[in-house]
Amino acid sequence: MPYLTSTRAGTASTGVRTGLGVPGYAHPLLAPAEWARLTRPGTPLDWVVLNVADGPGSQPDPHCLEAAGRLRNAGIRVLGHLDADRGARSFGDLVSEAHRYLDWYQVDGFLLDRCPTDSGALPEVRRTTTTLRAIRDDAHIVFGHGTHPHPGYADSADQLVTFSGTWSDYRWSQVAEWTADHPPERFCHFVHGLPLPHLDEALRIARWQGAATIFFTDRTGTPDGPADHGGRVEPFETMPGYWDEIVSRIGTGVSE
Repeated sequence: MPYLTSTRAGTASTGVRTGLGVPGYAHPLLAPAEWARLTRPGTPLDWVVLNVADGPGSQPDPHCLEAAGRLRNAGIRVLGHLDADRGARSFGDLVSEAHRYLDWYQVDGFLLDRCPTDSGALPEVRRTTTTLRAIRDDAHIVFGHGTHPHPGYADSADQLVTFSGTWSDYRWSQVAEWTADHPPERFCHFVHGLPLPHLDEALRIARWQGAATIFFTDRTGTPDGPADHGGRVEPFETMPGYWDEIVSRIGTGVSE
């Protein structure tokens, strides 16, 4: 299989800790059980993204305030969702939304979703990231590329999402050679449409490819379509049907 021939062969036996990054559940009123289960002791969470209304919304939301507060009180990092729209969003809009996330929800950082991947967009993304770190000390910043970007992006973010897609694509995916210059803690993989019988295989792929933060789900959808006109069905908005199995496997590791 392609992932076995990647430049990261052997990573699975290094004892790298795998954690969960939650890309953004539905509003707490629509998914109360999902939000409540995130604070269970022992759940290996790296961070949870808060997406109020395709961003922070126009005013503080009491339900989101409560959900974010519970997570932060449990020591779980909360990230605000900023949609870069592949570079179409302006610097001013992104920074304005970041300020609202900080003022209302005291987030610990940001997921810059649908982040550009080409070298030409790097200067503007770096400008945005520098400003985010200036307005929030120790901000944890994740670039949500969904694929391997130009390697220069690794200099500006704490983590890069280098895969976001279906299980049918993930099982035959290959890792970019330049990622071998960075530790697994720098990379995230999001996979949807993953059946339970293939869960262990998917976890092995993540380890072989050097991604320490993952979110796998059996839900399906079209996560990169337009939010309006009903064009987007987000597979990551609900908890996987096998959530407990993922938590158990990450806690005990996956044997070869």
